[in-house]
Amino acid sequence: MNSMPLRLSVLDQSVACAGRGEDHALRDTLELAQHCEALGYERFWVSEHHGMPTIVGTAPEVLMAAIAARTTRIRIGSAGVMLPHYSAFKVAENFRVLDALAPGRIDLGLGRAPGSDRRTAQALNPHVSGMAEDFPQQVLDLQAWVSGPPPASADRRPEMWILGSSDYGAQLAAHLGLPYAFAYFFMDGQGVEQALDLYRSLYRPSERHPKPEVTICVWALAADRDEEAEFQALSRERWRVNRQRGLLGPLQRPQDVAAQGFSDEEMAVIVAPLRRKALVGSAATVQHKMEDLARSLELDHLVVNTWAHDPAVRRHSYALLAREFGLDGSTAPATGSGSEAHAVPAAAAATTT
Repeated sequence: MNSMPLRLSVLDQSVACAGRGEDHALRDTLELAQHCEALGYERFWVSEHHGMPTIVGTAPEVLMAAIAARTTRIRIGSAGVMLPHYSAFKVAENFRVLDALAPGRIDLGLGRAPGSDRRTAQALNPHVSGMAEDFPQQVLDLQAWVSGPPPASADRRPEMWILGSSDYGAQLAAHLGLPYAFAYFFMDGQGVEQALDLYRSLYRPSERHPKPEVTICVWALAADRDEEAEFQALSRERWRVNRQRGLLGPLQRPQDVAAQGFSDEEMAVIVAPLRRKALVGSAATVQHKMEDLARSLELDHLVVNTWAHDPAVRRHSYALLAREFGLDGSTAPATGSGSEAHAVPAAAAATTT
């Protein structure tokens, strides 16, 4: 990694939270985008998932338009559009409209995974079969249509990224000379070294991207104290345990998770390994872990994804990290850490049943 300061961006998934309607999750995303722009983050990406009760974001293009209307500087992107569901031509049209609304600020992140179960994928596009196999050709078609006929400005057209959590996306991005983002938080970093090595070693320079451009998306949560961050992280830990059982739902309040606790098996098999690798703690703790990770992977850019039941806790986490990393705008006062921060003693984070 070079000596330049670490660049930070944001991935938001519009996560549903127990006790709040889905509309709250979308409004929280809009508020967070404005907040992160003021703090100096480089990019704000939104995801696409379908048929999942935890994640409300199903239409990144629509959400991006709303964010564009409320911001002026931060780049806005999809992370990503699940291209096999759609016509590449229609996606190109959508993103050229977005580029007209926010010139020079649009990222078009593309994924190959369905972002849903097979039944939902079929409902999204019942006329498509063998969707993933067509992905490389779809990307090529999209590149041509997004660029548009002359005199389209090469500097203003949406910037395409390939997203992935396996070797496939890394190799495709390298072959096409496109930026690549690895979903580190999907499998707690499993396979990241091999994917980044493949991307860098196989990279074919393109006109717009003569050198490889790569980042990873990490899950991180910062608070004023390590114990407070560990308490807030209980919500995601319970979600991970439930997901292993096939139970998906909104994010639970950390005090409710603490009251329920984890069984010995849950703690040993899921929670303890998750905590050993988690980027959770005070701002200084999380900064140190993030910098160590970026240095080990030779990165100068990280994308941060944060889940918390209380939106104020998320905003505070991003503010603390912005201040710790010295982002432009980070001298603005940090928001409060939320009404739930001290609802249950932090020691409850280690509770088992």
